[in-house]
Amino acid sequence: MDVSGSLATGSARRYVAGDLLPESLPWDRFSSWLECVCVVTFDLELGQAIELVYPHDVRLSEREKTNICYLSFPDSYSGCLGDTQFCFRIRQSAGRKTSLDFLLDQYDRDAPIYLKKDSAHYYGYVYFRQVRDKTLKRGYFQKSLVLISKLPYVNFFHSLLKLIAPEYFDKNEPCLEAACNDLDRWPAPISGKLLNLPIMGVVIKVRIPTRQDKPGAVQMVQSADETDTQVSITLPTMHEVDMFRCFCPIFFHIQMLWELVLLGEPLVVMAPSPAESSETVLTLVCCILPLKYCSDFRPYFTIHDSEFKEYTTRTQAPPSVILGVTNPFFAKTLQHWPHIIRIGDMKPAGDIPKQVKVKKLKNLKTLDSKPGVYTSYKTFLSRDEDIIKQVQKGIQQKRPSEAQSAIIRRYFLELTQSFIIPLERYVASLMPLQKSISPWKSPPQLKPFIAEEFLKTLEKAGPQLTSRLKGDWIGLYRQFLKSPNFDGWFRLRWKEMTQKLSALHLEALCNADLLIWIQKHTEVEVVDLVLKLKEKLMQAKQQCLPVKQDTLEKLQMHIDAIILSLPEDLQSILLKNGAT
Repeated sequence: MDVSGSLATGSARRYVAGDLLPESLPWDRFSSWLECVCVVTFDLELGQAIELVYPHDVRLSEREKTNICYLSFPDSYSGCLGDTQFCFRIRQSAGRKTSLDFLLDQYDRDAPIYLKKDSAHYYGYVYFRQVRDKTLKRGYFQKSLVLISKLPYVNFFHSLLKLIAPEYFDKNEPCLEAACNDLDRWPAPISGKLLNLPIMGVVIKVRIPTRQDKPGAVQMVQSADETDTQVSITLPTMHEVDMFRCFCPIFFHIQMLWELVLLGEPLVVMAPSPAESSETVLTLVCCILPLKYCSDFRPYFTIHDSEFKEYTTRTQAPPSVILGVTNPFFAKTLQHWPHIIRIGDMKPAGDIPKQVKVKKLKNLKTLDSKPGVYTSYKTFLSRDEDIIKQVQKGIQQKRPSEAQSAIIRRYFLELTQSFIIPLERYVASLMPLQKSISPWKSPPQLKPFIAEEFLKTLEKAGPQLTSRLKGDWIGLYRQFLKSPNFDGWFRLRWKEMTQKLSALHLEALCNADLLIWIQKHTEVEVVDLVLKLKEKLMQAKQQCLPVKQDTLEKLQMHIDAIILSLPEDLQSILLKNGAT
């Protein structure tokens, strides 16, 4: 394989049925999954250093390289003998768009909002190995294999690393080259498709969810074909982590944590290792699904991070971000933060966890502070004792961790849906009536979102219709309406409804008798209409508006018929000018 093959430009590619053709240039398919693969090693003179990058010509900024170096090793790796896996997330350098960005947008356009590619950040999926080696001056072999991607497929990439990294550490570069070659033959990461992904003699079988899937539904993946001689691994999920294991040490406060994440409150997770910090942060982010967490989050954050000063300054209130840290230094640096979760070593939960009380922040003084939640936050909702009893019973009965996680995940899903349904109902009422849409006028405007008007609807159509929880729901909504999560959710809903209005307006145009209209108007007005119809048709295709294909074809026929009604000199100009 030519590892120096450059990433292709958009003009050099050809596509078919939403996928790259077999003759696509080197690294095209690879780049739809990964930005690059890095090997980070410990150099006695330089410290952490990038030893190798695939593809060799991938353009990482110096800031990105520095962040990758420091975040690819545990902060206190002297205590991490053996193999450790964890995840980090860094800002992507501004002003650089790759030629594959548009294609990636097409690939994941049907994915749930929380599984779409992250256009502003990179995820780093790390497999770190530290073993004693007397042949090395330092006495230890210390190296990380890191997958850099814009895709938040945590479970998938960790599973992939379990296959690639041990082989690479044993057999070195040729093995990594072969794995990258396998990746460059994969189909695109398209939502809803059953994907067979061959890697190093094994086939990973997965399905990326779509936004049409019922939230919380179990992903069905075809079982291995009996005639298939290759070993296959079926992954039930692309992104989910072990929620039960992560929440077990602080289980009695999961409802409070749900409120804190929902409201975008500043949160720091202090953990003994990057594996535990990153798992806990990712679990927190997932607890408000199907809502997307719209603030920043760093599963693993160190004092060397390029945003360290920005996030730890005392000159302003802590930002809306969730940080996962392991360095004892943060106990002092972040003690002014309003909400701190301290967790101990995560062990397989065999016993009922002790009830860890909420503690005041002034009690968090040193590294010796006990595990717990340190905050003065008062919850808006009363605690749900049923979920606590249900999970405690599961521990007594030695229910598998996967089943316990499924119970907790379903609880969070129902809680979030109960919260979001009244908002969905109110926002739907902001849509103009369909009868107000005229082909002869611009699409009508959406009504504005008025917070007090929405809050008044809660008395009769609030979360009490679907949730048994009591408490100050209105207070919770008031706080949520000020949060980045509401802003992100509302922007998306506004965009979807605006597109729906545009689609309805297109249908109205298609059903109108445009040939009669042009008979009553001047040539200048007719030409203007043609140009506007062409523009609408182009927008419908580029923005993937929710319109049927036959509607687009009908609109094209209208355009062609109107052009043919004009004099020949105008016909030739209009056919040349942006023919569709």
